[in-house]
Amino acid sequence: MRAALIVETNGTKALSVQDIPDPAPSAGQLLVRVKAAGLNRADLALNANHRQVGAGQSYPIAGLEFAGEVVAAGDGVERWTPGDRVMGMTAGAYAGYCVIDQRHAMPVPAGVDWRTAATLPVALQTMYDAIVTNGGLRSGESVLVQGAASGVGIVGMQIAKLMGASVVIGASRSDEKLAALKAHGMDEGVNTTDPNWPERVRTLTGGKGVDLVIDMVSGETVNGSMLAAAILGRIVNVGRLGGMSGPFEFDLHALKRLSYIGVTFRTRSDVEIAAIVAATAEALQHHVEAGRIALPVVAAFPLEDITSAYDLMRTNTHLGKIVIEP
Repeated sequence: MRAALIVETNGTKALSVQDIPDPAPSAGQLLVRVKAAGLNRADLALNANHRQVGAGQSYPIAGLEFAGEVVAAGDGVERWTPGDRVMGMTAGAYAGYCVIDQRHAMPVPAGVDWRTAATLPVALQTMYDAIVTNGGLRSGESVLVQGAASGVGIVGMQIAKLMGASVVIGASRSDEKLAALKAHGMDEGVNTTDPNWPERVRTLTGGKGVDLVIDMVSGETVNGSMLAAAILGRIVNVGRLGGMSGPFEFDLHALKRLSYIGVTFRTRSDVEIAAIVAATAEALQHHVEAGRIALPVVAAFPLEDITSAYDLMRTNTHLGKIVIEP
């Protein structure tokens, strides 16, 4: 099969599309013919250590999410059969075939095409876990999504609204993107280049501040998020697109009695991930099928032109998802 490998030369990582042997499913795994794969900002780091080496392989294959058709199953697989349409998060999605733990696969909802399905696994699982499981969103509460213009951010706002949020506020550094987000689940937007944006959030919530902040930016924005949060509010740190560290006002954190929760899939066991997948599918599958959760696909690239897809992602000018088609 053809696959986008992560190669390292003199300490520099890059992508190289090469012919490699097809993978084989181990016990409890599915072998899937990849129809489409979603590109995520996490892919830009070319991180070869995050579940990137497939079973029985010594080389890392890029890609974190896919949609495709089951072609074979390992011993002990009972739920899935060849021909089933599945989507999921797994290592090595940028290839003709990939393997996935049967517990981590989700059915592609009826009527959803391959490209659309490939945009959903990371966003659905990440945001349901952040907003509902860890964020504890209750009907009638307010939500602020930092990094709202990302694919994960858009799905997060849609999930928050479906879970009963009273007001969903999106944060971005672009007025143009904020205007476009009104069509994708956002009630109000704030531009974080304005130093007074936390006050704007408080105004939008009647002076109280938001009950829940979903933070995919951090870095220099963490204190602003705390200023924008309500007393006894919760901040769930999902990503660090704006920096891995930054100033943190401990007294502000204590004064507001905030819960600051960090989440990642990198340290979760297969059993923990399976629980997230099951909860996400049960809560959101029908919403996806009904079109209430959806991401725009802004571009699709063949696997052989994957570097162009990465170049587009780096411009950070698009609103929606970029798809790779092996």
